[in-house]
Amino acid sequence: MKKVLIVYAHQSAGSFTAAAKDAAVEVLMAQGCQVEVSDLYAMKFNPSATADDITGEVKDAEHFHYGEETMLAWKEGRLSADLTEEQRKLSAADVVLFQFPMYWFTVPAIMKGWIDRVLTMGFAYTSEQRYSQGIFKEKKAMLSFTTGSPESMFSSNGINGDINITLWPLQNGILHYCGFQVLAPQIFWAPHHISPEARSTMLEAWRTRLQGLLGEMPLSFTPSDSFDCERGFQLKEVIEEKHKSEDVGLTVGTHLGKRIPPNSQIKSGV
Repeated sequence: MKKVLIVYAHQSAGSFTAAAKDAAVEVLMAQGCQVEVSDLYAMKFNPSATADDITGEVKDAEHFHYGEETMLAWKEGRLSADLTEEQRKLSAADVVLFQFPMYWFTVPAIMKGWIDRVLTMGFAYTSEQRYSQGIFKEKKAMLSFTTGSPESMFSSNGINGDINITLWPLQNGILHYCGFQVLAPQIFWAPHHISPEARSTMLEAWRTRLQGLLGEMPLSFTPSDSFDCERGFQLKEVIEEKHKSEDVGLTVGTHLGKRIPPNSQIKSGV
């Protein structure tokens, strides 16, 4: 039985985001998955990363360092109860689905707080265990979100800019950084601006995708061993030389001054 954690952020049970979350719960459970939902607003989840996340004394109160202090607290079992519970859910999950409305080109503050507080150093990553060698490399994760703007505005010649660039910090800098196999995002383009019939069609397409979601191939990222730690984790010269004649870069971030690979953050196999 696969275990799925849905990290959900929306204030309204009548929203399209809620309908997308409910569809995921229903379809995945029908496939025999065990689904757990962290409804952040209903939980009144605290997004602020502070010393209150640690029970007992901190190591250095005068020069408080959240990452180091929470790593020590995690090792000693002294993280606050809410973080311990969310880390339990995450540890048990095979797949993590983030369901949210896009706010200011990223996740809502309450979800960013979940990321900041739950993905603590030691538990979610270390300097040795990150990216393709990350702690969660046996788990899958994906973003499922609504936008306020239509797809055309997030195109390579659109006013909002290329959606692949928008998604890079979230999918590479957070999910892939922790080792997750990142599935292609589910993007619901501007549901607020379309007809009820079109919204129903969107949800049906999501339901169809969910039927085969667990078997999907993840997005491609450059493996960690392609970078030289002796050169400040820059791409190894032999790999850079190999791609010298290519028209496009390796990834959105590691583009080598070339065109970015089209659709590489929204489609697998690119």
